Amino acid sequence: MKATRQLHDLGQSLWLDNITRTLLNDGTLARYIAEHSITGLTSNPSIFDAAIGEGGAYDAGIRAHTLAGLKGEDLFIELALEDLRRAADLFRSVFEATRQVDGWVSMEVSPLLASDTKASIDAARQIHARAGRDNLFVKIPGTPQGIPAIEESIFLGIPINVTLLFSCGQYLAAAEAYMRGIERRIAAGLDPRVASVASLFVSRWDVAANKQLPAPLHNRLGIAVGRQTYRAYRQMLASSRWQKLQSAGAQQQRLLWASTGTKDPSASDTLYIGALAAADTINTIPDKTLIAFADHGVVRGVMPPDGGDADAVIAEIAKSGVDTDALATRLQEEGAQAFVRSWRQLLGRIADKADQLDTKAKTADAQ
Repeated sequence: MKATRQLHDLGQSLWLDNITRTLLNDGTLARYIAEHSITGLTSNPSIFDAAIGEGGAYDAGIRAHTLAGLKGEDLFIELALEDLRRAADLFRSVFEATRQVDGWVSMEVSPLLASDTKASIDAARQIHARAGRDNLFVKIPGTPQGIPAIEESIFLGIPINVTLLFSCGQYLAAAEAYMRGIERRIAAGLDPRVASVASLFVSRWDVAANKQLPAPLHNRLGIAVGRQTYRAYRQMLASSRWQKLQSAGAQQQRLLWASTGTKDPSASDTLYIGALAAADTINTIPDKTLIAFADHGVVRGVMPPDGGDADAVIAEIAKSGVDTDALATRLQEEGAQAFVRSWRQLLGRIADKADQLDTKAKTADAQ
């Protein structure tokens, strides 16, 4: 049995951390579903920037939507939703078979709205309505400014993927926002079943910390933070507060492992996949890592619910001068800034392509 199937069978969903029109057109995504147990996917501005910049798969769409009067963010959102609708349809059977627990795709709100709670809520509502697919999450960053938008969006019944979480504390803030939104729905007599995932970024911890640590501690911090967070997740699910919500019909906000591609060339290319095996979680995986794990990955066991050696590892790392609380804040801030840069670069790329295609069309007409 493939290692990817083993993870699926122990209760972990595997989602692809990628989407391109080419993946859809050439059947690669359908093959990943059939052969590697992929049951959902995630996207972000960097992924779409790379996809649109490579080749001409989006040229016809850019040209058609430009002629229809779309530009800027509206043009990008329609291009992205065209892909995500197709992907959502591929996952529809999983979505229905799992009673809406699995089979999701995700679309980001503009990172330029990160400090504007009302605008983020409005954007989330518009994206979900415009997508026209029940199995589409809207991604909102779990920053201090994003937490109120997450709570309100959940209250409004919008499925939310909370992104850019780096620490146990940041995860707990997202979980609190989710539960408050559900509690408000129950108080208002609304259906408490609103889906959500909370995305903890893992490998970026090690990229940031390795240079400060002795070799024996390299690539251990991200996994230790994951273990701490998984412990908090299990404790939250066992709490009387959550049990009350679940009894009322609420659906648990699942913990999602993000940024799980290995960045250190000296480490195993499947490091974060095997280490993060855990029931009731999701691992969203880049293509390269997915193929590697399907080929030679090994599932050696599941993550301990009590966090295992996480506290001891983090204490040892702290002795080497890494302030994990400060680093978590920095990583989240840098992640938000990186998404803004990617978003602006993406919009610039689309505008340039639209101009090039317009010039090409006019030249052809003149000949």
